[in-house]
Amino acid sequence: MSIFSDAIDFLASIMQHFLSFCYQLTQMAGFPSYGIAIIVMTILIRVLLLPLAIKQIRSMKSMQEMQPRLQEIQKKYKGDPQRIQMEMTKMYQEMGVNPLSGCLPMLIQMPFLISIFYALRSYQYDPDHISFLWLPSLGATDPYYVLPVLSALSTFIMQKQTMSSNNPAGSMAAQQQKIMLVFMPLFIGYISLSFPSGLVIYWVVSNLFQMAQQFIMFREKPKGAGAK
Repeated sequence: MSIFSDAIDFLASIMQHFLSFCYQLTQMAGFPSYGIAIIVMTILIRVLLLPLAIKQIRSMKSMQEMQPRLQEIQKKYKGDPQRIQMEMTKMYQEMGVNPLSGCLPMLIQMPFLISIFYALRSYQYDPDHISFLWLPSLGATDPYYVLPVLSALSTFIMQKQTMSSNNPAGSMAAQQQKIMLVFMPLFIGYISLSFPSGLVIYWVVSNLFQMAQQFIMFREKPKGAGAK
């Protein structure tokens, strides 16, 4: 077994213990519920990863704001890829932006997200409290397909928020954005049909948290926007 697999198994075990802890909190509050425990756990994990997520969103936002200048450089030096690369590097240095800075936070978060997936997929719920709202079992799929629809819809909105409006209509980047805007929500909704409800609840709540986070951050004015 690889080191990565061992690490994921270890983290998944921690996440299962964390979920049990959150469930014990609901018991102490007088309303034992695994559904509420999953929601609480999701919010706490998102808060824990918030600094990394903020760094990733800021990097994404900076790259979007730079798109018009990038397109100007590509148009001006068309046919000279070496000059384009040189001018882009110069611009990144002037703006203090590292195009790879948004990747590191995402890579750091990935082991946690994968471990949560495995933890919730195989979690052993107490049969006496395994139901939640309309769901007869958090360990089974949603028989009414509400959660798969919510997972697809929240994924769509989250992607819509991060779409760049600076890509010219008909450009390859704009076409790729449109394809992903349709493909990803449909894909997430489809796989959610076969996932345990507890796992899909985590996904939906996590999406809602990130949607709120992106809404706030993308409303921030660019540096110097208010300067005259």
